[in-house]
Amino acid sequence: MVLIEWREEYCTGIEGVDYEHENLIAQINSVYALVDKQADRQTLVESLGDIYGSISAHFALEEQTMRKLGYIHLEEHEADHQRLLDEIGDITEHLENTNELDESMFKQKLADWFQLHFKTHDSRLHKLVNHAAHDQVDESSMKTLIQKAKTRFLGNLRHRS
Repeated sequence: MVLIEWREEYCTGIEGVDYEHENLIAQINSVYALVDKQADRQTLVESLGDIYGSISAHFALEEQTMRKLGYIHLEEHEADHQRLLDEIGDITEHLENTNELDESMFKQKLADWFQLHFKTHDSRLHKLVNHAAHDQVDESSMKTLIQKAKTRFLGNLRHRS
């Protein structure tokens, strides 16, 4: 069983964006599976770090596209991106600091975390840009962006604890 299934309503028509969203759903579902298997806390934290890295890189590319297109809701959308990054940080920090994991609440937070932004901000963005081309980034550059974001995230998390 998976937490989030890819649905047509998630399809933006922008190949790169759809790929990144599908990958994010797969990562969320991997964390969901780890919780079901009662993986150790560090494995879960590392997996949330992977999600943070991926979503951070995705947001950077999406914001670059919005700037290029002169998207009028850019500031609002960027603020929601920051809120989402903060939330995944809070989810991860809570996981590190709790003695008992409420699995159903944890899973629901992950599902809500993805779906709310997508159904509001991303839905409006992709309808308005008429399926504009998403900037393509080679796989190596994308992996570097993701790894840098994950390393920064996990480092900041350790300093907060």
